[in-house]
Amino acid sequence: MQAPEDVEAMLKLASLGWGAKRIASELGCSRNTVRRYLRQGGWQPYESPERPGRLDAHAEWLAAQFRQHRGNCDVVRQELARVHGVEVSLRTVERSVAHLRREVLAQSVATVRYETPPGHQLQIDFGTVRVPVADEPLKIHLFVATLGYSRRTFVAMFLHERQSAWLQGLEGAFRHFGGTTQEVLVDNARALVNEHDVKTREVRFNDRFHAFCRYWKVTPRACAPYRAQTKGKDERGVGYVKRNAIAGHRFTSTEHLEAHLARWMREVADVRVHGTTAEPPVQRFERDERHTLMPIAARAPFLQVRELTRRVHSDACIELDTNRYSVPWKFIGESVTVVVAERQVHVHYAGQEIACHAQNTDRRMTVIDRAHLVGIVGSNLVGVSWLGRPSVDHSLPPIQTPVPAELLRPLAEYESALGGRW
Repeated sequence: MQAPEDVEAMLKLASLGWGAKRIASELGCSRNTVRRYLRQGGWQPYESPERPGRLDAHAEWLAAQFRQHRGNCDVVRQELARVHGVEVSLRTVERSVAHLRREVLAQSVATVRYETPPGHQLQIDFGTVRVPVADEPLKIHLFVATLGYSRRTFVAMFLHERQSAWLQGLEGAFRHFGGTTQEVLVDNARALVNEHDVKTREVRFNDRFHAFCRYWKVTPRACAPYRAQTKGKDERGVGYVKRNAIAGHRFTSTEHLEAHLARWMREVADVRVHGTTAEPPVQRFERDERHTLMPIAARAPFLQVRELTRRVHSDACIELDTNRYSVPWKFIGESVTVVVAERQVHVHYAGQEIACHAQNTDRRMTVIDRAHLVGIVGSNLVGVSWLGRPSVDHSLPPIQTPVPAELLRPLAEYESALGGRW
C-alpha cells in the first residue's frame, strides 16, 4: 500500500514519459505496483473484504440496547445471552457497537443553551467552602442567586444549609435586585424538593417552600436530576464566587466576611465584563431587566410569623436555634413568647416585650444584655461567648446594684428596735 504522495509522484513521472520499470526503481517498489496505480489513475484507500459478522443479525437490537445502557457493553453482552441466547466475548460486542460510541458520548454531554427573557428566571444554589476566620478554618455555606438574563449575582453567607437559609437567601436576593422574577430554578435539595421522578419529571416540592413561593408569587422549577448543567448559569456562578471572592482571603470575623462579600458584589461581580453577554451584568440589568421584575414594595419577610414558646432558664436566658438570649432575671422560670422577625429576636411576657436581640447566625452562642442581670451577684460577667461559656468583659465597668432607699437608715434606729446597743 503506497502513500498518496508516492502515487502522485508515479503519475507525474509517467506523464514525463518514464516507464514502469524506471519509476519502480526510482521509488523502490515493484513494477506491478506502479502499473496498478497507473491503471487506477490515482491513489485509492484499501478496502478490506466484507465478511459477515456474528452479530449482524442483531444490529438494530444491539444499537437500541447500547443507547439504553449508556454505552455499557458488558450489560449489553449479558442481555444478548439472556434474550437471544448468543454467547460472545465482550470484545466482540465492543467491535459491533464501536461506530455508536461517539454518538452516545456526545449525547451524554450535549446541552442546549437555554436563554430566558428579562425578569423571567432566577437560579439559586449553595456552595460549601472552608475559609480562615480569626485564624481558624470555618466551614461556610455560600448562597448564590443569578438572574438568568443579566447574569447579575447575589451572594449571602450562612453556617448551614437548612431550609431557613434557603428562604432567607431568596428573600435577600429579592431585596438586593429590587423585585422578584416569574420563576425560581432550584436543584433537588431535600430542604426544597420532597420527590422528583426521573422518568416522568413530576416534582413534589416541600410544603413550606411551596407556601413561600405562593407568598412571593413566584413559580418554583426543579432542574433535571443528575443534570447540573440544566442550572449551569448558577453552577458556574458558585465556582466564580469561590475562586474570585473567597480564594486567598482571610477574615477576622464572620461580620468581616459578610462586609467583604457585599463590597465584592458591588465593585467586582456587577461591573466585570461577562464572558457570555460581553457586557457588565449591572449595566445589562439596569437597561433591560430592572423594570421587568415584580416589585416587592414593603412586603414583610415570609418568616415573620415564626412564634415560639420558651421557658426562661436559671441563667436568665432562653434557648433558640442552639443559641441563648438573655431576658430580665426576674422572669426566671416563666414561660415567654419568642417572635423571630427581620433577624430580630423579640421576647414577650403577658403581651409586653421584655427583651430584644439581633438574631445570631452562629451556633451555640450566648447573647446577653447586661441590663437584664442587674441585681444578680457576678452580673459583670457578661458578653458574647462561644459554646455557652460566659466571658468576662473587663472593658466594661461593673454593674452597680442600687440600694433601696428604705435600707438607708441610721444605726440608732436598729439599736432601739433591738432594745440596746450591739
